[in-house]
Amino acid sequence: MIQLTLVSEDLAKEENRFIYLGPQLECKGCKVKDICLNLEKGSEYRIKKLRKPTHDCDMIEGLVHVVEVEKVSRKAVVEKKIAMEGSRISFQPSECGQVGCPHFYECNPTGVDAGTKVSIETVGEKAECPIGQSRTLVTIM
Repeated sequence: MIQLTLVSEDLAKEENRFIYLGPQLECKGCKVKDICLNLEKGSEYRIKKLRKPTHDCDMIEGLVHVVEVEKVSRKAVVEKKIAMEGSRISFQPSECGQVGCPHFYECNPTGVDAGTKVSIETVGEKAECPIGQSRTLVTIM
């Protein structure tokens, strides 16, 4: 599904991706905040098309562009027992603290807080865990 939002000039290029992290304090009084704040926190989006209008943005202290975006799936690692294709889960990060682990960023995806509802699109292979947790690679939306 295509949605409209605003992005900074440096990000406003077709096919660029970003993770929506939610509203910021500077957004509270903005007259165009409704178009900016209509995305799902923690989700990844791909810019499909740029539109002509630009607006001033207090948060970035520059211009933002109107763009068409679509939500895209992203990689994550979940407990093996809940890794079922098509299921909707409350995501729980690993909280293991093993920053050097090759799966650390999939176990703790940017913007996906504990308890965030996500849908598992595909289930992949076992994720090797240095502390022995039983975890599986998945794609989430």
